[in-house]
Amino acid sequence: MDISSTFRQFVNNLIVDNQESIESRFATITKRLNSDFHNIDSDSKNGIYIGSYGRRTAIKGVSDLDMIFELPEYLYNQYNNRSGNKQSQLLQAVRDSVRQTYSQSEVRGDGQVVIISFTNHFIEICPAFRENDDSFTYPDSNDGGKWRRTNPLPESTTISQTNNKFNGNLINLCRIARAWKNQAGVKINGLLIDTFAYNFITSNDNYQTLTYEKYHEFIRDFFKYIKDLNKNQSFWYAPGSNQKVYNKNSNFNAKSKKALKLIEEAIEENENKTVYEIWRKVFGKQFPYPQEINESSYNFSNTEEFIEDNYFINITNSLKIDCEVTQTGFRVGLLRDMKILKKNKKLRFFISSTDVPLPYEVLWKVKNEGRLAYDRKMWRGQIVESNLNGKERKESSDFEGAHFVECYIIKNGYCVAIDRIDVPIING
Repeated sequence: MDISSTFRQFVNNLIVDNQESIESRFATITKRLNSDFHNIDSDSKNGIYIGSYGRRTAIKGVSDLDMIFELPEYLYNQYNNRSGNKQSQLLQAVRDSVRQTYSQSEVRGDGQVVIISFTNHFIEICPAFRENDDSFTYPDSNDGGKWRRTNPLPESTTISQTNNKFNGNLINLCRIARAWKNQAGVKINGLLIDTFAYNFITSNDNYQTLTYEKYHEFIRDFFKYIKDLNKNQSFWYAPGSNQKVYNKNSNFNAKSKKALKLIEEAIEENENKTVYEIWRKVFGKQFPYPQEINESSYNFSNTEEFIEDNYFINITNSLKIDCEVTQTGFRVGLLRDMKILKKNKKLRFFISSTDVPLPYEVLWKVKNEGRLAYDRKMWRGQIVESNLNGKERKESSDFEGAHFVECYIIKNGYCVAIDRIDVPIING
């Protein structure tokens, strides 16, 4: 498969595949709210897609849908003249309306939105009042309650217009960056991803005529760009709206640096059959792996499991794992401080830091790669539970070759944090 076909297939693999389900529920919610707040029978009026789905930058496996429901103007004065937390009262009214339709689902107010939780995704409804400039005033029930302003429509318009100008490359880049976010466990806001992609692509008019033949270089240059962004900068301005998009302790710099190193390796190894495995380290299973390569690769295993097949990915938190390396008669060390690892060591993989609040579940994946793993038929790659102290994984360095361990934190049915550590073992 040539570069052009590979990246065309990769982009196609990222297209949202549960669109019918999402839009059906959007219509049902909109119809319910229109009946209760506008006294009309419509499943489309006053409902507005926002967020990544509204900007068309969401990818396959999207776990959340953001929508605004536009309320009639008179309700603002009605609620604003009440005593107490008027914003909370408005959210409760919207919650009670939705519960009439989704009585078997969890429906709750959550500060600024009403959230409906389904088995495979959740929908966030932001009730709001349209202003004369097409921005929206919405309730924030936190800290006693206040009204806030948002302006998402120009963001969608600007992304769409710029995407058309740049041969569809902007939305493709936004989606590719999301695949990286999910694969690497990058704690970064979706609008910030789109803002980075927009700023990058509009900095070079050559991207207007870019085709798939140059996508490997296009993606490489994007990761060079975000690697060098100031990680201490507190916010960037969103395209179209110029709203501040805050960088909330994101780990995008370190993760993008690691991705860039792999991408440069993949470009250098372009003619090597192992190149697909390198790209997959960056972007996950959606990066195409041709069947003829599968059949000849030492790294391929048809028993390997992928976390996205069991859980929807919603990276909202950070995670870092490490490995304690021990052997009788030797000093204890940490794997991240070592360049290589010798055989016959005892390994204890553990969470060195995370901001996920308890309780949560910890799952692991251990994958062996290379000729010895192939010969011994010991690829592994299944998703497994912790086998030490409830949240840790005990292993050993049995044979040389490339290995890696991934850790997943599951919270409320979603995978909210991911990290990976390479385990390069040499004979000795």
